[in-house]
Amino acid sequence: MISFLVSVFALVAGFFLYGAFVERVFHPDPDRQTPALTKADGVDFIAMPTWKVFMIQFLNIAGTGPIFGAIMGAKFGPAAYLWIVFGCIFGGAVHDYLSGMLSIRHGGAGYPELVGEYLGQGTKKVMLVFSILLLMMVGAVFVYSPAVILGGMTGDGGSGSMMLWVAVIFVYYVIATLLPIDKIIGRIYPVFAFALLFMAVALLVCLLVKWPSIPEFWQGLGNRGPSVGLKDQPIFPCLFITIACGAVSGFHATQSPLMARCLKNEKLGRPVFYGSMITEGLVALVWAAVSSYFFFDGGAAEVGSDITAAAPTVVTKVSQSWLGILGGILAVLGVVAAPITSGDTAFRSARLIIADFLHLDQKPMLKRLYIAIPLFALSALLLWYNIADSNGFNVIWRYFGWSNQTLSVFMFWTATVYLVRNKGGLYYLITLIPGLFMTSVCTTFILVDKIGIGLPASTIPWIALGTFAISTILFYLWKLRKNK
Repeated sequence: MISFLVSVFALVAGFFLYGAFVERVFHPDPDRQTPALTKADGVDFIAMPTWKVFMIQFLNIAGTGPIFGAIMGAKFGPAAYLWIVFGCIFGGAVHDYLSGMLSIRHGGAGYPELVGEYLGQGTKKVMLVFSILLLMMVGAVFVYSPAVILGGMTGDGGSGSMMLWVAVIFVYYVIATLLPIDKIIGRIYPVFAFALLFMAVALLVCLLVKWPSIPEFWQGLGNRGPSVGLKDQPIFPCLFITIACGAVSGFHATQSPLMARCLKNEKLGRPVFYGSMITEGLVALVWAAVSSYFFFDGGAAEVGSDITAAAPTVVTKVSQSWLGILGGILAVLGVVAAPITSGDTAFRSARLIIADFLHLDQKPMLKRLYIAIPLFALSALLLWYNIADSNGFNVIWRYFGWSNQTLSVFMFWTATVYLVRNKGGLYYLITLIPGLFMTSVCTTFILVDKIGIGLPASTIPWIALGTFAISTILFYLWKLRKNK
C-alpha cells in the first residue's frame, strides 16, 4: 500500500508542478477569444460551464479505459504504478493538454487538421483515414461489450437479448451524434462522470480500511503475470499498450477538440485537459491497487471469484462485495454506461473530422446526415464482423490498442514541431521524449506481437533501441535543416 499511496501523491503533485510548467511553456492567453465564442453555432461550438466541460472531457477520455486497462495491467506487478504515474504526468496529460490547446488556437480544429498543419498534408490524409478507422473500432467494441453485459442481465444471455441491446445502443449513438452537444452529452455525462469518480473514491476508502499486502516497488518490478495466467506478454512493450487510457492514449487527441469547442477561456485548459488526464490516472491507480489485491493477496477468493476472472467480472465482483447494492449499481455504470458514452463521442468526433476535411458546415441537420449515414453504415458492417466471428472482438480490441497508441505518437510529433517552431530553446523536449518512447513502444509491439509480424521476443531490445535511435537522428536532422 505504501507504493500505491506514494504514487497517488506523486500524481497529484504532478498536476501542480509539471502541469504548471507545461502551461507556462504554452502560455495561454486569457484575452484571446476561444472558438466557443467566435464560432458559436448551437451544435458543436457551444460555450459551457467549466465544471461541465471538465466532467464531459473526463468521461470522454475515460470510459472503461482506466478500469479495464488498469485491471489487466496490474498483473504485471507494481511496474504498472510507475507507468500510470510517469505516463500521466510526462506523457498523457501533456498530450491531452496540447491537443486541446492547439485545437483552440486553430479554431477548434480536429486531430487530422492539426497533424496536417505541422506534419504535412500527406501525413494529414493518412491520419484522417487512421483516426476514422480507430473511432469506428471504438464505436464497434463499445457497442458490443455493454450489449453482452446488458443481454445477460435482462435476458437469458442468448444472442437475441444481446442483439436487442445492440440495436438500442446503436440508435442512441445515432441520436447523440446528430443532436447539439448540450442536449444529451452536456446533460447526462456529468452524472456518469460523478458516478465513476464516486466509485473510485469509495474503493480508495475500502483499500485504506483493509490495508491489503499488495506488491511493493522494493519487492521487485519484474513481470508477475505468469502467476495469474498472463503468458507471453513481456512488460515492454505490452504493459504500455495494455494501460493506455490511464497513462497515454491517442484516442484522447480526437476527444480534446470536442471540448476545445466549448471552453470559454484559454486559462481553463490546464484544469480541463491536463487535470482530467491526471484524474483518470488516479482512477487507474485505484483500480490497479484493487486488482493487485484481487490477484496477489487473496482478494479473488474473498469476493467469490478466481484469479483468472476477466476485467468486467473483477469490476462487478469487487464493487458488489465491497460496496453492496450501491456498488452493484456503480459497477453497471462503470462497465456499461462508461463505454457507451465513449462510443457516442467517438462517432461525434468522426463526424466532425470528416466535416472539417470536406469543409462541410454542420449547423444544418441535413449536412450532418450526409456524413452520419455512411459512417454508421460502415460501423454496422464492422459491428457485424465483431458479432459474427467468435474471435472478432478480441481481434478488433488488440488492433484498437495498438492503433490507439500509434495515434498518440503522431500527436506527440505534431506538438514537438509546434514547440520547435514557436517556443525555441529546449522546450520541445517535453513532447519529444515521450514521443520517442511511444514510437519505440508501438513499433516494437507491432513487429513482435502475434497481430503484427510476430518476430521473436529476443529481438525486443534491439527493435526498441534501434527505433529510438533512428527516430532521434531523423528528428535532429530535420531540426538542423530547419535552422539552416
